[in-house]
Amino acid sequence: MAKPKVFVKTYGCQMNVYDSQRMESALAAEGYAATGSAEGADLILLNTCHIREKAAEKVYSELGRLRALKAQRPGLRIGVAGCVAQAEGAEILERAPVVDLVVGPQAYHRLPAMLEAVAAGARPVETDFPPEDKFEHLPREGRRSAVSAFLTVQEGCDKFCAFCVVPYTRGAEVSRPAERVVDEARSLVARGAAEITLLGQNVNAYADPAGATLAGLIARLARIDGLERIRYTTSHPNDMGADLIAAHGCEAKLMPYLHLPVQSGSDRVLRAMNRRHTAAAYLDLIGRIREARPDIAMSGDFIVGFPGETEADFEATLDLVAEVGYAHAYSFAYSARPGTPAAGRPEVDPEVKADRLARLQARLTAQQRDFQNGLVGKLLPVLLERPGRMPGQVAGRSPYLNAVHLDAGADRIGSVVAARILSSGSNSLHAALAY
Repeated sequence: MAKPKVFVKTYGCQMNVYDSQRMESALAAEGYAATGSAEGADLILLNTCHIREKAAEKVYSELGRLRALKAQRPGLRIGVAGCVAQAEGAEILERAPVVDLVVGPQAYHRLPAMLEAVAAGARPVETDFPPEDKFEHLPREGRRSAVSAFLTVQEGCDKFCAFCVVPYTRGAEVSRPAERVVDEARSLVARGAAEITLLGQNVNAYADPAGATLAGLIARLARIDGLERIRYTTSHPNDMGADLIAAHGCEAKLMPYLHLPVQSGSDRVLRAMNRRHTAAAYLDLIGRIREARPDIAMSGDFIVGFPGETEADFEATLDLVAEVGYAHAYSFAYSARPGTPAAGRPEVDPEVKADRLARLQARLTAQQRDFQNGLVGKLLPVLLERPGRMPGQVAGRSPYLNAVHLDAGADRIGSVVAARILSSGSNSLHAALAY
């Protein structure tokens, strides 16, 4: 008898990617086989993001498309998981009758029981924050890992930025015990992972019950044989401790790339956002990090058009960008999220927001291009991850997270090679094996 098939569509951040993998693992233990197509699935799960309004609306658009598929196949089950599920709960069932179950990001381990309830005719909603640790109930994947793997070490956020839904959808900051993280990392490496990215909504707030900080956790992970590279994301400037800064200078496996969101260069806007740091403090922090690791590549997040932002505030953001010099960055026009403190404030004119976003993105794109062009001619260690787009080509990542394409045999995938950077494209580098 053929196994039932599950298709998981993931929206949003790397943590959702990780959660989707763990949901597949939990369902594999119940006899489900993962599939890459909604058309052939017996169960479809949409693992959702609620950070921006358009992300949530995409989910409802997808549910509209799935309505026709379910009409053709009455036995098909559809679930909504993730942060939209957590934020909207039973409202999803009312708005989208095609949905059979709704499960928040802290209750994935309850999926098997929820499917039993669906089979009995119920439409369960699980959006509580259960007292048990979901990670203890979710089996590890038995299949081979990707060369580069994600590993969640921390969830939730206590910062309550005025624009952000994370404290309401993911809950308070919780860190996984270091022993369990190390055990899972060893398992990932044993199954083929050469690089692990540690994930958390506020990952550098990591503090396990025994007192280990993120720097201490990184030090332990660096001792795992076969683990070549360590990264972490996403960080908050206020939790960038001295030991973590020092780790960038002394831990060879910790890559010289740091995503450190600032959101605005204006102190007035930062106060309105409840960021609890100033632009000067952020720049000072960047200076200390670069002192520890001079070649570090910086990445950031920016929101333009936050309620009350003036042209002078926006110019302060451009000034900060010019001073930092980002290798990569994400920028967005402000989108009000229901239930957040900023949601009811008068908004900046949409045309003004669009203009500022275009100007900021042009500046950030130019910096990214300059950074990549500056790598041409250099010899870099590149982790080869997968076959490339062209025959005989493989694709990998530089220490600075740039995509790199080069000619090499597929047998080299999973290894770190020395590569000479030959040219820079819009979003990737072309290289040749040095030896």
